[in-house]
Amino acid sequence: MPLGEWLDRWLEEYAAPSVRPSTLEGYRGYLERNIKPRLGNKPVGKITVEDIRQLYRELQEHGRQEEHPQYGYKLAGSTVRRIHGVLHEALDAAAQENLIARNPTDGIILPRKKAAPKQVLNNAQLERFMTAIQEDKVWHDFFYTELTICQYQDQSGALHKVAVFVMILGYSRTKYIEFVSRCDLRSMERCMLNAFLYFGGVPKEVLTDNMKTVVAGREAGKVIWNTQFSDFAVEMGFLPKVCRVRKPQTKGKVERLVRYVKENFFPGRKFTDLEDLNRQALLWCKTVDSKPHGTTGKVPLQVLPAEELLPLPAQEIQDRYRWERRTVTREGLVSFDGIRYGVPWQYSGKEVQVRLCSGFVEIYYGEMLLVRHQVQYHTGKIIWLPGQYKGLAEHKGIAAPYPAAQQQDLQVEVRPLQFYDRLLGGSAHG
Repeated sequence: MPLGEWLDRWLEEYAAPSVRPSTLEGYRGYLERNIKPRLGNKPVGKITVEDIRQLYRELQEHGRQEEHPQYGYKLAGSTVRRIHGVLHEALDAAAQENLIARNPTDGIILPRKKAAPKQVLNNAQLERFMTAIQEDKVWHDFFYTELTICQYQDQSGALHKVAVFVMILGYSRTKYIEFVSRCDLRSMERCMLNAFLYFGGVPKEVLTDNMKTVVAGREAGKVIWNTQFSDFAVEMGFLPKVCRVRKPQTKGKVERLVRYVKENFFPGRKFTDLEDLNRQALLWCKTVDSKPHGTTGKVPLQVLPAEELLPLPAQEIQDRYRWERRTVTREGLVSFDGIRYGVPWQYSGKEVQVRLCSGFVEIYYGEMLLVRHQVQYHTGKIIWLPGQYKGLAEHKGIAAPYPAAQQQDLQVEVRPLQFYDRLLGGSAHG
């Protein structure tokens, strides 16, 4: 099969069902303009690594169909890399179909990306920039958030990592930080909700870093949001925004706050657990925000009422992001934030709801509170409930029935022979 024929098939059978129409047209353009004219007639099984290298060299030197006033007929290295990505996927699929023994694009050295030098504002430029946009309604409503990692030593001197969630309002510069044991999306949503409650409302727009918990990917330069995060944004009422890749000046305020937390708040601080650390963090935020800000000259907490915040969502919506559903294990344990908490054995196999509340993990079955455990922060621990298995012996030690298949009797309908004679168009026997 010629390579061109396989590329057409790959485009329709493999690419079309999985990408957007605009992306599909981009793929088609690369195939028609850049690959097929050079290798389209060669059998796909005879494409070699040297053929691929030669293709990329030709594209770099003469890949444009029309002369560019600055670059002539040369293709940029980034464009060649995108063409390689398409061809690589197509030949991967050919290998899966056993049309080729191996993908000849594997291991090819690609042209280097020529990234434009970063333009980072210095402090004086950033202050002038922020002063100029202070009255801008778009920037006025921005809320910046980032998740980063800090380290601490326990009493034995062992190092541990803890995630810190950093949030700052764009206009008033009011800050909120919260330390959490996990970097997952559910933890992030809880932190954001806690911040909204602290600020007294929801900002119209939220600017985040390119976290995997938020951004699922990009297509044709457009952000593909994690669907769970986009659902959260809709229910909270804010419009999510993401910082431009490799553009640190778009999130200068939150970057400086992260550095401030790591260099000013955290070093040398003593705490007993995350609850104690978060109490100290909130007190630190209130203390810092009660003083004039270095850039605006205003006291953040005094300016906070001027923030044009949206109302908080209804309580049932808030509860949806404070509660998490879990299934109790056969041992009567519920996993939450890396810790397993015990519940009465009678609820093994049942679905329960879990939430953090004032330093406790509360586990409910329907409207009934089953147990309230002191929250723990050392991943992997099991917190047993006193009397957790009381009465289990009388139940023959089986907390929940084992999953099992069911056997059914196969009943065959008995019909007279005349029925089959009529179906065959013959006469009855006998």
